[in-house]
Amino acid sequence: MPGVPPMRFVYLGPEGTFSEQALKTIPATEHGVLTPARSVPEALDALRGGEADAALVPLENSIGGQVGVTLDELASGDPLVITREVVLPVQFVLAAREDRPLDSVRSVAAHPQAGAQCRRWLRTHAPGAAVIDVLSNATAAIGAAEGEFDAAVCAEISAARYRLSVLAKDIADNPNAMTRFALVSRPGPPPPPTGDDLTTLAVYIAHDRVGALLSVLTELSVRGVNMTRIESRPTGERLGRYVFFLDCGGHVADRQMGEALQGLRRICADVRFLGSYPRAANGDAPPRPAPGLSDEDFADAATWLDRLRAGETN
Repeated sequence: MPGVPPMRFVYLGPEGTFSEQALKTIPATEHGVLTPARSVPEALDALRGGEADAALVPLENSIGGQVGVTLDELASGDPLVITREVVLPVQFVLAAREDRPLDSVRSVAAHPQAGAQCRRWLRTHAPGAAVIDVLSNATAAIGAAEGEFDAAVCAEISAARYRLSVLAKDIADNPNAMTRFALVSRPGPPPPPTGDDLTTLAVYIAHDRVGALLSVLTELSVRGVNMTRIESRPTGERLGRYVFFLDCGGHVADRQMGEALQGLRRICADVRFLGSYPRAANGDAPPRPAPGLSDEDFADAATWLDRLRAGETN
């Protein structure tokens, strides 16, 4: 629209990362301003500080698991919410400043998640190489281009952008690896329910109560809320204190999800709502609720209770 400034997006940079590739799958970025950040905390700080309207950051990988720094940042500081998820197939190459034999590679730069996904391949094909952790796949490519490292594990777009020679393609141990990214914004009304949504929560259990985590799970299960992921991260207070990150099937506008959130609010030390948003299409139909646990069943039960309270008969 005339007079409306373009949306400002920040992502885990530098240019050429999988985060940039994932961000560009979102239609709104076609006319937006895309700015790379040096780290996940820097990207989210830019969002919190009003320098960006949304940030895209990695959340988890099907092989390497959670991206701890993203979860830690979402659980602390000024609240932020996830408004969209992007799931991207991830393929890696081994690239160097110039073509060279694999057995001559002595140092390989890689993001920790990338290194974990290519561990067996590197051990087999470049057994003499030490793997050095860096902040991103593009950072690895830049390091190789500048001669800081012999080679880099990176995306093919990074190798092309930084004019590297590709020594080997498709080096991931699992060719079906996927990375899940979160588009994060400052708090506001969530996207409307689609019928296939996820709600993400950071839950702080009451550590002085026996069975506190079981109570959390019970609040979800008795209402037919399907939990698709649970991760724990230390709170930093002291040993044994954790915050649990939950992905649950459903939307905050759904009756059963709303009741589950109320239940969690009552029994937990704290609950941080991290957003309700459409589930990324993966070809699978959303699980059907068990008998008696659909939105219609909850609405019927509430109407029945209202009639009883009004003095009507069954």
